Amino acid sequence: MKKLLAGSALALVAMSGAAMAESHSAGTLCLITKNNTNPFFVKMREGAEARANELGMNLMAFAGVTDGDAAPQLTAIENCVAAGAKGILITASNDSVTPALIEARAAGVLVIALDTPLADPEAQDMTFATDNFEAGLLIGKWAAATLGDDAANAKIAMLDINKDNISVDVARDTGFLVGFGIEVPDLTVMGSETDPRVIGHETSNASVEGGVTAMENLLARDPDINVVYTINEPAAEGAYQALVNAGKEEGVLVVSVDGGCPGVESVKSGVIGATSQQYPLLMASKGVEAVAAFIADGSKPSASEGLTFFNTGVNLITDKPAEGVPSLTSAEGLEICWG
Repeated sequence: MKKLLAGSALALVAMSGAAMAESHSAGTLCLITKNNTNPFFVKMREGAEARANELGMNLMAFAGVTDGDAAPQLTAIENCVAAGAKGILITASNDSVTPALIEARAAGVLVIALDTPLADPEAQDMTFATDNFEAGLLIGKWAAATLGDDAANAKIAMLDINKDNISVDVARDTGFLVGFGIEVPDLTVMGSETDPRVIGHETSNASVEGGVTAMENLLARDPDINVVYTINEPAAEGAYQALVNAGKEEGVLVVSVDGGCPGVESVKSGVIGATSQQYPLLMASKGVEAVAAFIADGSKPSASEGLTFFNTGVNLITDKPAEGVPSLTSAEGLEICWG
């Protein structure tokens, strides 16, 4: 690249009756996502289903309703183990699923975290994910290069997911700051920097509505903000709405991460200056391939060179390329986007 059971109490997406009937067959694996409405997870499921079909494997797919609610995922893990699944691909809602995944591994199940690693290394055999620090680094370098000498006087708004120091949140946030040229004393938490160019960090909940509120709060702190970092493109859309409402959209660089089709369209229209594109379909399809290999000969996936996870790639998408920062155009990004 250029680059379960559908009871309302469980709030899960059910597998079909046919899949249930075959769930004890050889070559069964499970995909467990946070929800089935976010385009990121929809594309992830599409990738897993397509590759499982190609390999003749039986995929059991489960999804909760809301981010952060681990109860449905715990139930899904239990059902997967009981059904004899040989592999579990999971985007964990939080680390409370760790004990169940450790038990699954003890029972001989290959566990692959997708997108977000769990804090306990014993909870997963491998993580298949974007290099989120690199994703942040790219948009930080682009913003600094685009501003040129004015980067020394930038006023930066940071729109994170929340204050919980989720690994993806931390990596993108700190990666952006390092890319921009701001010293970050502690790369394991958000907000350790003391550079006065950072006006503040606000919670966006990675949503449009949260982006509006977070941006309003930061503009109240400093109305002259001229760089806006956002954890994802819905938050960027909300931030832009707030800037428009305040009459402040001109001359403000908005950068983000995800690379979904709506986000790339926002790059094309100029709402977002640059975004780092990740590839959920590839995460899932490569995860399925890893489970197939594990079933075939017991082999387990290895991390990418120099990393602790399997890197599924990231590309900067912008129509205003900056010297020294490799990128694709929005037209190229639309050819490989998701959602």
